[in-house]
Amino acid sequence: MNEEMFRVLFVNLATGKGRVELIPGRSSGIGGSGLAALLFASYGDPVRPWDDPDQPFILAVGPLTGLFPLMSKTVSAFKSPYHNQYTESHAGGRSALAIRFSGYDALVLQGRAATLSCLNIGARHLELKETGFMAGMHALAAGKVMRRMFKGNSGHRSMLRIGQSGEIGSAMACINVDTYRHFGRLGGGAVLGNKNIKGIVIQGDSNYPLPENKEYPKLFKKVYGMVTDTDMLRKYHNLGTPANLESLNELQSLPWRNLQQTADPQISGITGERFADDTLLRNGACSGCPVGCIHIGYVRERFEAKDNRYLYRQVAYDYEPIFAVGSMLGVTKAFDVLRILDVLEKVCLDAMSAGVALAWATEAAERGFLSLKETLVPLKFGDTESYITAAKHLGTGANEFYRLLGLGTLVAADSYGGSDFACVLGQEMAGYATGEVFFAAQSLGFRHSHLDTGGYSYDQKHKEKEVDKAVSFLMEDEPGRCLLTSMVSCLFARSVYSEDLLAECLKVTGYPELASNLNPLGEKIRRHRWQLRFATGFSPEEITLPKRFYKVSTWKGPIDTVYLDELKREYGRRIKALATGTEEGR
Repeated sequence: MNEEMFRVLFVNLATGKGRVELIPGRSSGIGGSGLAALLFASYGDPVRPWDDPDQPFILAVGPLTGLFPLMSKTVSAFKSPYHNQYTESHAGGRSALAIRFSGYDALVLQGRAATLSCLNIGARHLELKETGFMAGMHALAAGKVMRRMFKGNSGHRSMLRIGQSGEIGSAMACINVDTYRHFGRLGGGAVLGNKNIKGIVIQGDSNYPLPENKEYPKLFKKVYGMVTDTDMLRKYHNLGTPANLESLNELQSLPWRNLQQTADPQISGITGERFADDTLLRNGACSGCPVGCIHIGYVRERFEAKDNRYLYRQVAYDYEPIFAVGSMLGVTKAFDVLRILDVLEKVCLDAMSAGVALAWATEAAERGFLSLKETLVPLKFGDTESYITAAKHLGTGANEFYRLLGLGTLVAADSYGGSDFACVLGQEMAGYATGEVFFAAQSLGFRHSHLDTGGYSYDQKHKEKEVDKAVSFLMEDEPGRCLLTSMVSCLFARSVYSEDLLAECLKVTGYPELASNLNPLGEKIRRHRWQLRFATGFSPEEITLPKRFYKVSTWKGPIDTVYLDELKREYGRRIKALATGTEEGR
């Protein structure tokens, strides 16, 4: 542990060689989001396109990774194929601890491998192995092959891989992490595919010393107790995030059938209780997390047509995937949702983007914008079998239409029409039709993620329409989240890890100066990330909301179009002021 220096492994994929460098900046970058921004600012190029081989792909962890509960996430950072701008995606699994037990704060991939390859790293080894035979292999099969090829300590070993979608450059391609977690949004899978990387194995084959003082075990016990005794985190273990489906449906805030409705009585088939009662096999957890929020269900299919033998596969589910291929597609049976998700896991597509894109395609087909020539299968809301086939077409780029759709719903709509009902908020929307504040917040959010801010929560608690109050909330909420994603904490623990508690944790683990300087760091990192985003082409004025979002009704009634436009305009103004330093962003 070093209070000022980061230990970073750089890999030149063109040569297969690596180097370890000590990079200064802990006192200003912390780790995670802050470290990723620091590395991209030094080694990325804001002008060159995302698919330039020299653009870096970055994985970064934080100073408390492996030392405290729920410090279990890894930040990936790259220039996105979705909008050609700097972005982040976050994932759990074993990746964070594997990087820590390999002795690194970050991994930076530069260049492009000569042929499709897998990268295998650890504390004292680096191997770039040609794996051309894996071309076209789906992500789950790739994981099986990689486990046989790269044997090691499975407890500390993490495996990242892509599917066919990443190989064809789909902007919706995600990265599968240890089977049940993902770097999901904004096309990280295409970035690895462009670098000819089918998979990354991080062995975590070294030791990581714990602090040798009396305060650390006492504080760990305290934090562990806070985490395991918190009602909110207990909720994540029990029904998990799918518990929100029924409550949001009751609030008229759950998108149905391409956001043509915000509630439907058929919710009973896809509630958290329904998934738990009918489909749940077991819970899983990211390394270093006692909560166990990963819910794993199963699907089955006939193994051989001649007899009654069946093949069972495990499929993870959460709120967002259920919304995306459940309510958004009008699919109302839990097992059908898992069957569609199983295909998306194989081709390795972000479930939210894929589900929302297919919902648009279904309405576009119903309205006559698309024909069977484009969709290849007749798309109809609720038709599970057609969606299973369409998901595979989308992930493999079966024809020109699916290749365009894989670049983004609005890209396809530009060619075929129907942009008015494309449910895109910067990227395909998350599953919260809660109202004006969320729509404005996600459309302009740094990652276009519902977790960039608490906008979805604000909508549910505030009926008044005060632009300054709402935008001030969004601006003031973001630095704290940046602080957590720089640690890198799971954001489910944001109710536990206050700034004071984070400072305590840093003090007992050897970062006293960092602990004393936390207050301004969240804001500093937030500002740096936005500066990189603007430098790579972001412009709030260019983000427009499709007309569908102006026709939604929630528990508060119809969307107030004037309020929504004013929110978006003021939020964009303050973000721009923050990044450019022209005036006070708050």
